[in-house]
Amino acid sequence: MTFLVDTNILLRNVEREHPMHHDAATAILNLMQRGNRLCVIPQNLIEFWNVATRPAERNGLGYSLKRVEQEIQELKAFFRLLPDQPDIYPTWEALVVRYEVRGVNVHDARLVAAMQTHELTHILTFNVSDFRRYGEITAIAPSEV
Repeated sequence: MTFLVDTNILLRNVEREHPMHHDAATAILNLMQRGNRLCVIPQNLIEFWNVATRPAERNGLGYSLKRVEQEIQELKAFFRLLPDQPDIYPTWEALVVRYEVRGVNVHDARLVAAMQTHELTHILTFNVSDFRRYGEITAIAPSEV
């Protein structure tokens, strides 16, 4: 099976002192050892860059640009990077209308749209509740792996 890895998993995996690091790293390892493929989309890397470069006092990691660039390169080497496709936008638009998505949740809808475009059915995330509305996919928490 192929899983999309949510940005929160990527962030917790690189932040070794975070209390959720172990769960993220263990889930990734277990999924891979079971033969699953793990992938990301450009949006994950954009969101990662945003949080990783934001100052810690503004709920970011406060990493240097050089470190974030290196982390992004490592993520692209470790996870399969699926490209953006033209069909993602119309799929996203249909989802936000169908599910009446508002505010920041539009970003999760775009992940779901990308998943549908790439024919993925599972996402590894700490925010399972954010994806419950989407019957098209299955959200799996690290503790469920």
